Amino acid sequence: MPSPASGPELSSASLTDSIAQLAHSKKAEGIVTLEVKTLTSITDYFVICSADTDIQVKAICDTLRQELPIKPWRMEGYEHLRWVLLDYVDVVVHIFRTTERHYYNLESLWADAPRREFTDASESIPNPSPS
Repeated sequence: MPSPASGPELSSASLTDSIAQLAHSKKAEGIVTLEVKTLTSITDYFVICSADTDIQVKAICDTLRQELPIKPWRMEGYEHLRWVLLDYVDVVVHIFRTTERHYYNLESLWADAPRREFTDASESIPNPSPS
């Protein structure tokens, strides 16, 4: 599904990888992608990451908004920097403060989704079976 945001068209998988790499460049922690397209019609992928400080959450968010070739369709939570959601239609990004990420435990809600954990900007560890 094409994104309503302006800019070149990217596949949802390519956009997901770009987001994970940019988040890693800003020292995001626990970068995980969940492929949810067979579980819901709202999006194809979730990218989830966290940071320990408001400043770092803001830096991750700002970098994604500035460096990606498309702009988010919707953004929520930027005012408080506890849980920022960037909606790119085919990919939804969740940037949490570490404590909020543990509290909401979003990954467990989508435990049936194929999961990839990014340990480095250039590598990911696929985890096709839910944990």
